[in-house]
Amino acid sequence: MTKYILPLILLIAPLTLVQCDKGPDDNGGNTSIVVPKISIAGDDGLEGNGSNSLFEFDVTLSASTTETVRVDFATQDASAKAGEDYIAAAGTLTFEPGDIIETIIIEVIGDSDDEEKEQFLVKLSNAVNATLTISDAIGGITNDEDLVNDPGDGYSTPIEYDGYELVWHDEFSGSVINSNFYTHEFGDHGWGNQELQNYTNSPQNSYVRDGKLCIEARDEGNNKYSSARIITKDKYEFVYGRVDIRAKVPGTQGIWPALWMLGENISDIGWPACGEIDIMELVGHEQSTIHGTAHYGAQGQGYSIFKGDHSSLDGGQHYDDEFHVFSIVWEPNSVKWYRDDILFHSLTPSDIGSEVWRFNQEFFFIFNVAVGGQWPGYPDATTVFPAKMEIDYIRVFQ
Repeated sequence: MTKYILPLILLIAPLTLVQCDKGPDDNGGNTSIVVPKISIAGDDGLEGNGSNSLFEFDVTLSASTTETVRVDFATQDASAKAGEDYIAAAGTLTFEPGDIIETIIIEVIGDSDDEEKEQFLVKLSNAVNATLTISDAIGGITNDEDLVNDPGDGYSTPIEYDGYELVWHDEFSGSVINSNFYTHEFGDHGWGNQELQNYTNSPQNSYVRDGKLCIEARDEGNNKYSSARIITKDKYEFVYGRVDIRAKVPGTQGIWPALWMLGENISDIGWPACGEIDIMELVGHEQSTIHGTAHYGAQGQGYSIFKGDHSSLDGGQHYDDEFHVFSIVWEPNSVKWYRDDILFHSLTPSDIGSEVWRFNQEFFFIFNVAVGGQWPGYPDATTVFPAKMEIDYIRVFQ
């Protein structure tokens, strides 16, 4: 089966507008004083067992200014309680002229109690020489004991491995998609595969709920479909390690969910020369089978060479019945694919002959649910909408 992908569409950040006030200069005229906007981003993490954890809340100005900016902050209880789950904090952040970002650090209290996921707030107020745009952020506390001891509906993997350190993860314990980690991509141009969906950032298509990242493909009528495609490009990129993604994957005619990666240099050399690692793909009419694949090829080629294999469930089980863990173990000159810790595919330079090995560089993640296309085919009367992929966690160990 041949897979195509549209060359990367560059995302152009929207123009940031700043308010300018006029003030007198040394000659009695007017100068422009930039009045920036202030926003705060949340943080999710583990509470810790033997020791406390530090949560970091980035507070960002939309533009630098020649004025000193100040803003007050304070924590506030939600389901997490100060003194029991975290240490209350309050104070004032100061941005000196030219500064853009400051960080509030909140200490989360570690314990060995078996608790549900909990949240607290960090709230901004009383901005000086700036205006508040996003004033509240959520701290999502994930209980370590839940991760290890409570697999819930389906297969689960541990939070620790011998010889590895957990270097990046998202347990989706907050209430919003973490903008420090992810960017939405947009469009309804087929994505090089004659797909039908329009990718949006609508909360109907992507959201966090009950500790899961949910991506839904929806039938909008008149042969139009919406979905979401979320990437970590320019926000989290890495090379080598073990990746575990616990997910429940939809299976219905014409639906194509995928958890995959592209080389971070795609903007410079294009696809397939950047390399592609598909950790998991499922074509909807094959509800019991997932695929793991590597794509590669020459710069400017326009199509990829690929090698992959599949992993099928026994006894008529489907991948949307319960959660499974899709993993790669990625080392120099080696990629191995696992489903529920069962090895089903591996690749080394010797497997691709004279082709250039594209997999010793940094990659970023992509999560999406496509509708239609050359490989899965197209929705029909049997297709069930909305088609929802649920991601319980993603973890990178090195």
